[in-house]
Amino acid sequence: MPEIQFSEKLVLFIKFIPVFLISITIHEFAHAFSAKKFGDATAEQQGRYSLNPVKHIDPIGSLLLPFLSFFSGAFLIGWAKPVPVNPNNFRNPLRDNALVSFAGPLSNFMLAIVLFSVFAALQNTQSGLTNIFYYGTVFNIFLFCFNLLPIPPLDGSHILFSIFPNRFTAQWLNLGFYGSLILLFFIFSPLWKYFLILINSILKLFLLIAGMR
Repeated sequence: MPEIQFSEKLVLFIKFIPVFLISITIHEFAHAFSAKKFGDATAEQQGRYSLNPVKHIDPIGSLLLPFLSFFSGAFLIGWAKPVPVNPNNFRNPLRDNALVSFAGPLSNFMLAIVLFSVFAALQNTQSGLTNIFYYGTVFNIFLFCFNLLPIPPLDGSHILFSIFPNRFTAQWLNLGFYGSLILLFFIFSPLWKYFLILINSILKLFLLIAGMR
């Protein structure tokens, strides 16, 4: 009977799925946690104050798009279902909304540091998980930078409005479907190359600090 063989890329992708789900879940939980701290319990009331990935999975962003990006050979892109936040419940709506919006990307940056620390510790071992922690680091750096882009519906657009609250930023924040189109245009534009350079620069900084370059 012929031996069944799986491509190394597919095996790596399957191993990476838990890291992917943990990363997007921690991002959304950070929003929910910080929102509650500032007085908004909307996420908790809707069952989203949780570290259970099932609570945060978005059919397109968490399932379809990651698989499509894998099979197309593109950079892995994905997201979770946004946590509901009501800025009207905050004591200082503009300031607190900016901090809650920043909490998600910040959690990914902190997770990137943790994953990279494990990756560095496993460098002199024969562990088969070394690559998972490396790619997990890259993915969380990506999530940190990507979500800070000032394009709706990303967190950066909320931060932009909170810092510069005016009619233009309010209209920009509420672009709805058009914001997603602008985001897609950015991803497939020449500007995307410079965005990836930014991610690589941060990764190189990590490697430099760890004495691995």
